[in-house]
Amino acid sequence: MMNRKATPALALMLVLLSAGACSGKGKEFTDSFMLEACDFSSTGTNPYFILTPRYQLTLESQPGRRKGGHVVLVITVLDETLDIGGVTTRVVEERESEDGKLVEVSRNYFAFCRQTNSVFYFGEDVDIYDDTGTMVVSHEGAWRAGTGDARAGLVMPGIALLGSRYFQEVAPGVALDRAEIVSMSDVLTTAAGTFEHCLKTKETSALERKAKSTKVYAPGIGLIQDDEVVLTSFGQAPS
Repeated sequence: MMNRKATPALALMLVLLSAGACSGKGKEFTDSFMLEACDFSSTGTNPYFILTPRYQLTLESQPGRRKGGHVVLVITVLDETLDIGGVTTRVVEERESEDGKLVEVSRNYFAFCRQTNSVFYFGEDVDIYDDTGTMVVSHEGAWRAGTGDARAGLVMPGIALLGSRYFQEVAPGVALDRAEIVSMSDVLTTAAGTFEHCLKTKETSALERKAKSTKVYAPGIGLIQDDEVVLTSFGQAPS
């Protein structure tokens, strides 16, 4: 068979596929993704992540499942983009409230790599509110790729591999969240329906050893569970 030099797109795919190989070496997570080989798009879908403007997910806590008030998390893909380091990213807004009072509003910046259909995370702006839900008291956790040593992270691989470990945020000293794919066959029933063949991730932070989170993604839908909140509705956001 004739040997051929790998194209940039193929090389990038191999790097992303190698993320799973790190799982055999203990606590290693992939943090370099050859983004220079990507042709980015601010819209698109892959099996577990949707960047279509006006697409919206609503997740809520269930009675008796958590201490505290009723939490509602609304995730909306906005009809807005933002240029970060020459990449046009899509703005995704997350609004979290508890008992009707705002807790946090974030604007997250994502883009698809056309070659691999992977979704990369270029940063977020964060507003954290006081107990009344009316006054912003902090912007903790905000970061942008290209500012300081911050670089884009991988939020959802185009090809999911069981055991893959990768950094979702690469902002030293600010945000170093990372994920491991621990299941690709979960079944979850929520008020929005029963979802099969779901992808589950375990998230940790290189900055906070005790920080742990579990997320579940359904094919064709996206995020359906984020710790104690689960999907109650999905579809186009109201006009």
